[in-house]
Amino acid sequence: MVVDSSGGGAPTTPPTSTPPPAGWPTPTSSQKVDATIAVSGTFDGGLKRYYGIGDGGQSESQDPMFELAAGTTLRNVIIGAPAGDGVHCEGNCTLINVWWEDVGEDAATFRGGTTYTVDGGGARSASDKVFQHNGAGTVYIKNFRVENAGKLYRACGNCSTSYQRHVVIDNVVVRNTDAIAGINTNWGDTARFSRITIVGDPDRETSICVKYKGVPKGSEPTEIGEGADGVNCLYSPSDITYQ
Repeated sequence: MVVDSSGGGAPTTPPTSTPPPAGWPTPTSSQKVDATIAVSGTFDGGLKRYYGIGDGGQSESQDPMFELAAGTTLRNVIIGAPAGDGVHCEGNCTLINVWWEDVGEDAATFRGGTTYTVDGGGARSASDKVFQHNGAGTVYIKNFRVENAGKLYRACGNCSTSYQRHVVIDNVVVRNTDAIAGINTNWGDTARFSRITIVGDPDRETSICVKYKGVPKGSEPTEIGEGADGVNCLYSPSDITYQ
């Protein structure tokens, strides 16, 4: 992690030259999953499609498709529908070239660690959010594409523990998505954006950074604003490209 001297010491990450993927991969095969796959170490799916958990809806009681122990790397996996609650990272984790064809509840939930990295891959059809950040620390999302989603990232606004959370989003293509990130400014959350390309219907406005007031568990957070401010939402016009 690199700490920038601007923006209240918000974390940054060095840019990479890897472009976001241009399209969606074809699965090498498919495997129906009846129970959560627990993973530690490194799991390489060889671009196999895994599907079959949950009902494809928004119920938060659904089991995840993959549960990753601290320090796990999940790579080259296609998650089909239904996918339950996607991927749970119980500690620090790395997701490389992971694809969600149809997000049900969440694509991935970051829970117990302090550093989580999403590198490559993509997600589509998320009526709410793609990545849910419940634990502390920083989520890095780079070289990724998102389509037809509510939000790419949401820092939990009403979890049982009110951590300060950060997200760094770099080199991402966004299509038909309501917002890229939602954070809780009263807890000191930050979101930093670079090399964001927004593609799609010009009549559908995509918010870059939505600000909320985080609340205790059992209440609902309140939206209090949006846009760059140099403190919590960190980007400049040159960081956003519209196509």
